[in-house]
Parts: sequence; structure tokens; C-alpha cells
Amino acid sequence: MNPTRFDAAWNAALGHAFRAAETGRDTVLVRDLFGRASLLVDDEDNPLPAEDLAALAEEFRRDTQAFAGAQAVQTASTMFAPEMFFDSPELAVEEEGEPGNHGRVAVLERTVVGADWARDAIAGASPHPEVRERRVALYGFKGGVGRSTATAVLARYFAEQGRCVLVVDLDLESPGVSSLLHGFDQLPEYGIVDHLVEAGVGNAEGLELVTQSSFFEPSHSNGEIWLAPAGGRPREGYDYLAKLNRIYSDLPASEPGGAPKPFCVRLEEAIAACEAQVAGISRQPDVVLLDSRAGIHDIAAVTLTQLSGLSLLFAVDNPSTWYGYGMLLSQWKQRPDRAVELRERLRIVAAMFRSAGDIQRLHKLRDNAQKMFADTLYDDAEGADLDAFHPALEDDQAPHSPIPILFSHDLIGLDPLQDRDWPELPFVEAAYKRFLSEVDELVFPREELS
Repeated sequence: MNPTRFDAAWNAALGHAFRAAETGRDTVLVRDLFGRASLLVDDEDNPLPAEDLAALAEEFRRDTQAFAGAQAVQTASTMFAPEMFFDSPELAVEEEGEPGNHGRVAVLERTVVGADWARDAIAGASPHPEVRERRVALYGFKGGVGRSTATAVLARYFAEQGRCVLVVDLDLESPGVSSLLHGFDQLPEYGIVDHLVEAGVGNAEGLELVTQSSFFEPSHSNGEIWLAPAGGRPREGYDYLAKLNRIYSDLPASEPGGAPKPFCVRLEEAIAACEAQVAGISRQPDVVLLDSRAGIHDIAAVTLTQLSGLSLLFAVDNPSTWYGYGMLLSQWKQRPDRAVELRERLRIVAAMFRSAGDIQRLHKLRDNAQKMFADTLYDDAEGADLDAFHPALEDDQAPHSPIPILFSHDLIGLDPLQDRDWPELPFVEAAYKRFLSEVDELVFPREELS
């Protein structure tokens, strides 16, 4: 008999969960770190006959084979604390139930990374709308597309307009933007990883997390750039890697019966602490730039789905870019409510665009971006539904409309310590001119300034 592979096993498990819910009982499908699935059935108000339970377990194991959990099917009446599963804040609801008719179907993922792409909004992780709207996430599925450099250039641009800017380096595995704004020997004592570690044991009070950029002196404004680095100032006895290895887990409940604190809430608290420090030292930041790490990672997922009001998706026009973004955005497609909430916050950036005068190449990138969004987050374009969200290809305000950053060989190998005024060089201004003006309009629409 051919083995049942990961995807087929999960689809089979989902089928069993939906069929069990047709009996009027709520179901939760739990998938562990190895991909093994267990089906939990809430039978407390509607007992499940023993022979039906045995048959369900046998069929579940047969269809999922190696990906069946050690206890493939369990009922709430036999569990010590069923509410930990049936009432978990991390449940992803596949189908709402109808009392007395159809049970709810939900999924609970036990993963190391990636769960936050499809997770519903969690209380404590999503900041107040006014706070979120001033945050801009800069993200690239692939690294090496100039995201951190663009963050530094954008920070300087906003500061030259007289704004108070906070840059938070969330590329914790490969910090980069910090060196473009500040000398390493002048970093604050602590960084984002320190807050995550210390807050885990209730010890975050008093951490020095931010510093004012030493590379920026406003020419004719009262603008400021503040930096919250990934880690603190390098020094003897400061073990960054040991901290990095301990920050991503959820925290257990602080008291019996309490709720655990997921990583997304912990990251929000760290960013909020940095914002509060800037406000206490100077003034409330007008804009917060979140330099997210690339790839499929919980930091990126949390930053885009929970923490920011605008997400700039850096893209180069090649198949791997669109495959990667399509894979991620399809996770939101499975959660229509989240897709509606998130899709209008997105905007494609044509990163390192090599053809300044070739408008056709920019149109090709736009076409590929529009197809990617149409396959994932846009509504079906068929029919006459006037409320459908499916922007026209030529709509320059649509998520798929690319904002170009022109490529310059002079940016390769740039040493910000030697050339602190590099953002003011003519080739830099030419490369980022359109990017800066369009992002400025997205963050600070003109009507708000009038």
C-alpha cells in the first residue's frame, strides 16, 4: 500500500473533522510539530456512543496512516482539561457551528514557525488602530533586495520633513538597518531581543532600548530619527545568540486558569515599550518603521498581520518571488475575514528595478503582481458585484501597483561609517525619489495635512 503523505493525510483528517461536526458536536483538529493529527470531539452535552468512537478512530488512523497522532481521536469527556483545546485563543475556525444542528470545526496548529500567517487577530497583539496606522512594515520574501537600505532612506526622508521617526530592527537573525543609522559602539545597552527575554520573566522594567541616530542631523527641521536595534551594544559578557534562541516560544499562563501569552503579544509589547521610551525622552513618534526579516518566519507574520497599518512588500520580478508571495498570501485566502482586513494594507515595491527608462518592464512586474493578488486576496472578478474588491490592472492605488526603487551599482558595498551623508548623494536621491514620495502619500495623505 502506498504511504499517505503529509498533505493527503491532513485533507483526510479535515474530512473526518467536518463529518464529525455534522453530528452537532464541536471538533478541533490538532496538528503537532511532526505533522501528526489528532481529532478532538466535544461530546460533553451530546455523548458519543463507544462503538461510534471506535469506528471513527479506526477510520481516522486508516486514512492518515503515519500522520495519525498517538491518540488519534479523543473526546472532551475523557480529557483532563478540554477547555485548553476547545477554548484556546489560538484556534483557527474553519467553519462556525449552528447550535443544535452543526458543530464548529476548528484547527489548532502546534508549530515552531509559520502559524501566525493564518492566525486570527489576538487580543493584546493588535495595537490600537491609531497606533497601528503610524506603523509601516517593510518586508521581502527574499533577502538581499535592499529592504534595510530603503528603511534607512525613508527614515531620513520623513525626518527631513520635521517628523519624529522610530526605526525598529526586527531582522533579529540578520540585523542590518542599525548600522545604516548608528555606530555599533553607540547603540543602547539593550535591544528587542533583551526585552523579549527579560519580559518573559517579568524583568523588562528599566531597559534602555532606544537611541537617537548619530548619522542624521536635520538640515532645516526639527525632525528626529530614533533607533530600536535588534540587540544592544556589543560588549564583553553580552550573549546575543543565547537570547535569540529563547525568544520565540509562547509564555505559559502566569497564574492558574490564565491564558498563555503568545509570541505575537510579546513582540507587540516590545515595540510599544520602544515607542513609549521615545515619547518619554522626546515626543510621540509620528511614524514607526518596522524593518522585518525576510522569509517565512513568525516575526514577519506578526509584523504584517498584527502590528502594522501599511506593509510594503519588496519584490523582484522572477518566478521565485511570485511563488513565495503566492504561497504566503494563500494562507490569508483560507481566512476570508482576515483577507478583507489585510489586503488593503499591502503595496508592492519594485525593488532594485534595473530599467529606469523601460516602462514595459515595470508593467510586466505589475501584471505579475496583479495575477498573484487575483489568485489569492482579490475577490472573484466575475459578475456585477459592485462591492467586490478587485482593482483594475491600471489602478495606481491598488496593492499590485508597484512603487519602483531604481537599481544603482554604487549602493553595493556602501560603508555608512565612511559615508554618513550617503542618502544625500545624487544617485541615491534619483533611485529613491518616487518611492519616497509615494510612501509619504500613503502614510500621510495630503488631505490630512490640509
